[in-house]
Amino acid sequence: MTPEMALSLGRQAIILAMLISAPILGLGLIVGILISILQAVTSIQEMTLTFIPKILAGAFGALVFGPWMLMMMMDFTIRLIKSIPMFAR
Repeated sequence: MTPEMALSLGRQAIILAMLISAPILGLGLIVGILISILQAVTSIQEMTLTFIPKILAGAFGALVFGPWMLMMMMDFTIRLIKSIPMFAR
């Protein structure tokens, strides 16, 4: 395996990790901003108020985007396994 191949494989893995984590992190970000706006409007300064909605949004995101995330990981793994003979050179 050449250094270029290793760098390409690492880059693909990092891009895949970012794509897979984006939906759940995005939902958590949106929920966090909405709760922060609600706290600012109502003057509630409870720091632990955002935890439960963020956890629920993450679980919801995992349920909704889970099949897509699994398909992306399976495609990457299949491509990686099929390219093993090329890496052995």
